[in-house]
Amino acid sequence: MQTLDNQFWNQRYSDGQTGWDVGSVSAPLKAYFDQLDRKELRILIPGCGFGYEGIYARSLGFEQTFLLDFSPIPKKTVLSEHPGIFPSEQWFVEDFFDHEGQYDLIIEQTLFCAIDPSKRSDYAKKTAELLLPGGKLVGLLFNRDFESGPPFGGTKVEYMGYFSPYFSNLKMTECYNSIEPRRDSELFIQLTK
Repeated sequence: MQTLDNQFWNQRYSDGQTGWDVGSVSAPLKAYFDQLDRKELRILIPGCGFGYEGIYARSLGFEQTFLLDFSPIPKKTVLSEHPGIFPSEQWFVEDFFDHEGQYDLIIEQTLFCAIDPSKRSDYAKKTAELLLPGGKLVGLLFNRDFESGPPFGGTKVEYMGYFSPYFSNLKMTECYNSIEPRRDSELFIQLTK
């Protein structure tokens, strides 16, 4: 299997091989942000790509929204093409597993499916470490398998095994408002630390 390191992701961006990029905030996450009213939430969006969800959250007044991506290319592209759209100091370029901080909410949008499946337990543990007590992990996971990856798929039963040691009130439901190419193949998750 290929090494899913910084060089791999930089190459994908450079080659325009960004099949995960839907070009805007995903409909399920837009709907989730739209119903939140606590504007003081500290939000982390790891594996943010071009930052659509974070930019949308900030447009709603969630000023404590932080983006993180392994590759510097998305940050450089967005901030040079749209100066002032997102605070540079709130956009981290680093490995998710090295990140430190404390958040009320972590948004999952295509990071989990992009990491090596052998690191899924580590991902569950790391999200729990980054969340404050009572904090939530919310987002989308694929509810299907792929022949190879990334993306890497999986099932609700598998995911429950990774997250149940660190989270309670594990809600994983079939996503009703996925974009057309992902229809009937996503779970919307809401997990409480």
